[in-house]
Amino acid sequence: MSEEANIDAYFERIGFAGSIAPTLQTLELLHVLHPAAIAFENLDPLLQIPVRLELSNLQQKLLFERRGGYCVEQNLLFKAVLETLGFAVRGLGARVLWGHPEEAERPLSHPVLAIDIGGATYIADVGFGGLTLTAPLRLRRDVEQPTPHEMFRLSGGEPDWRLEAKIGEDWRVLYAFDMTEKTFADYQAMNDLASSNSRFRDNLIAARSEKGRRFALSNTVLNTHVTGGESERRILTSVAEIRDVLAGTFGIALPSSEKLDPALERVLALGTPT
Repeated sequence: MSEEANIDAYFERIGFAGSIAPTLQTLELLHVLHPAAIAFENLDPLLQIPVRLELSNLQQKLLFERRGGYCVEQNLLFKAVLETLGFAVRGLGARVLWGHPEEAERPLSHPVLAIDIGGATYIADVGFGGLTLTAPLRLRRDVEQPTPHEMFRLSGGEPDWRLEAKIGEDWRVLYAFDMTEKTFADYQAMNDLASSNSRFRDNLIAARSEKGRRFALSNTVLNTHVTGGESERRILTSVAEIRDVLAGTFGIALPSSEKLDPALERVLALGTPT
């Protein structure tokens, strides 16, 4: 993607101010601000609206329309921003193992970014929903790395790395990846896979992080996870309540009610999981 990102619009969207030098400090600040400002959400697949990955489309939706997006949208926008700022970025692909830890042959469905800074490589990912990284991780095996939220580590090594998060006292694997660089066509294939997946097409998903908390919405269940503390669970019981949470808690400028409300009615009809 050779087109330059609209840096001023991006900085306004995420509330960034400071040095734009391509340093680790700049990357760390961008990485914590992005998922706090631009929510992970799947409203387009839920509304059966095609997801477009060209940079102009990503910027129109995530920056100017103040929407969110899912993994491919989030990380391709972040990649374009980093490249425009002068970072050396490679786009990678991951096989999601969260919920499928024993399935080695999972498809490539999730983009991951590798950034080279000062002779070291860092992994960045601003689009993994409720466990999105809020800091880059240095590509080092079996080293526990703190972030503003959970502790993470990378295990394995060449050729196959795994990203793991510490949930309570347990380490849980999120995904596996290698360092093979992916093309825009590869990301188009990932996007086609995601947008046709029943999880994204038939369910409502949203996530956002902020200092000390994560918010995760799955259909009618809103979970608030406090870093180092207890989690709260709230059940949403009406379209109006869901709309308020999407707009307020997740900061999403919502599509028109003519399209959105019937989809939210379908979500309510699914019922609340036990």
